[in-house]
Amino acid sequence: MSKSALFLNCTLKPSPAESNTQALIDKVAGFLGELDVVSETIRVADYRIPFGVASDLGDGDEWPSILKRVKACDILVIASPIWFGVRSSVCQMVLERLDGTYADGDPVNGQYPLYGKVGGVIITGNEDGAHDVAANTLFNLTHLGCTVPPNVDCYWVGDAGPGPSYIAAHGDRHRYTNRTALYMAHNLAWMADVLAANPCPTNLRELDARALEFSDD
Repeated sequence: MSKSALFLNCTLKPSPAESNTQALIDKVAGFLGELDVVSETIRVADYRIPFGVASDLGDGDEWPSILKRVKACDILVIASPIWFGVRSSVCQMVLERLDGTYADGDPVNGQYPLYGKVGGVIITGNEDGAHDVAANTLFNLTHLGCTVPPNVDCYWVGDAGPGPSYIAAHGDRHRYTNRTALYMAHNLAWMADVLAANPCPTNLRELDARALEFSDD
């Protein structure tokens, strides 16, 4: 049975502007396709999404339509450019809105909606910061419930200082980035199969109740 991957492209540029981040997404999605994984990409900047930490802020908020697709996918990949050495403001906003899923726990075991999903990260930029973006974003995904297997960060950055980005610099020919794109695709697909056959059994509701027994607050 095929699996589904959702890429959230957190470029600052709405469509139809060229996106270096999208170019690297397309490469990873192509490798996932070879592994019977069907991919979809959402360019977040194309939607009206207000800042906040709830799943639905009403009044024209288009985040709920994206969240519905997040909840339906098997693999969730956050893709972000680097600006000022950190992830984009759009990426930060996405993770803040995902904070609302803590309130959407399963009524029986309390698991958050991202439990059972595999997380990964893609990064592009012409400046330093890829490791910092990967570390923080992958940590956020684990905290939200995603499982993060080995080697599921794929990035391309240019030389120090201003310069051409992934497309103009022919980053698609960069051996290290291509290698990590392959690692990422294979490990994401493998872990999605593992989780489908072996769902996480942890009952968060039971553990919450147990914690209350020896806590003061």
